[in-house]
Amino acid sequence: MTLARLPVGASARVTAIDDASPVASRLHDLGFVPGTAVRSIRRAPLGDPTLYEVRGAQLCLRRSEAEHVLVDAIQAAPR
Repeated sequence: MTLARLPVGASARVTAIDDASPVASRLHDLGFVPGTAVRSIRRAPLGDPTLYEVRGAQLCLRRSEAEHVLVDAIQAAPR
């Protein structure tokens, strides 16, 4: 699944970055590296961009950028 498809409030772990993408090095520099946890916080009213939390920082990515980040969803612990 791509980061762009992660629902608001859900968490995931980065599995890969599309290195053929022109924004790949920027995404790596922002902390989107394999094994890193990421959480979708909220989306803009028209659906783009989305605010994510990565390594304690909050970052906005456009859908076109988030499509290049592959993630595996993290299941929430049962209460």
